[in-house]
Amino acid sequence: MGINMELMKKKLASLRGENTRDNTSVWFRPDEGDTDIRIVPTADGDPLKEVSFHYNVGDHRGGIMCPKRNFGDNCPICEFASSLWREGTQNNDEESKKLAKSLFVRARFFSPVVVRGRESEGIKVYGYGKQAYELLLGYILDPEYGDVTDTSEGTDITLTYTKPTKPGAYPQTNLKMRRNTSALLEDEQAIPALLDRMPDFDSLFERLSSTQIDAILDEQLAGDKTAEERSTETAKYGPADGKSEVDRAFNELMAGK
Repeated sequence: MGINMELMKKKLASLRGENTRDNTSVWFRPDEGDTDIRIVPTADGDPLKEVSFHYNVGDHRGGIMCPKRNFGDNCPICEFASSLWREGTQNNDEESKKLAKSLFVRARFFSPVVVRGRESEGIKVYGYGKQAYELLLGYILDPEYGDVTDTSEGTDITLTYTKPTKPGAYPQTNLKMRRNTSALLEDEQAIPALLDRMPDFDSLFERLSSTQIDAILDEQLAGDKTAEERSTETAKYGPADGKSEVDRAFNELMAGK
């Protein structure tokens, strides 16, 4: 039997952090410099989607969706990270606290956009961090701009993207609202068909169960250890009373900054 090329493509996408099943072409990743984009209205009226992830766990470079923050379910990573933070605080162990910080849940934000000059490619999904989210939220709530997603009289956004200049640094993103309103497409009759092809946000990221996440975390903790050592380590960092204390630990972390 020959190589399954479609499966190989999915593996490559996963390796690059494109955890999108069959949606690898749906993402908008800005080039360095200026790009004009337009946020597209959504059926639920919320074009700024928030999704919470855990990073630095296993081989999931694109992050693991947090079942607690996203769905209200138990999250083994939250429990482990908060226990690790608590232990580091009690024992003045900076390494434990550093590891805990790397595992705490982080929010990412996603919006459906049309990229100017690439309208024929349809609606893309743009992912960004808290700073860009706060900028966009400020523009949307500013009555001077009105409904920036309006398909007839909405407003484009100039996105300025700057790549990191040194190792360990993060890229810089600036968003500036254009002053002139415009239609989403020059051919306004084509807009309904465009909106009908809105990406399905519910299918963009893989939802893992608490049991699956627990297995991934246990495997990472295990490394090359024996079964007995794995059991001891997992028990050591499990929740002391069966309840997650991630919210309290996260607040302690933020207060200490």
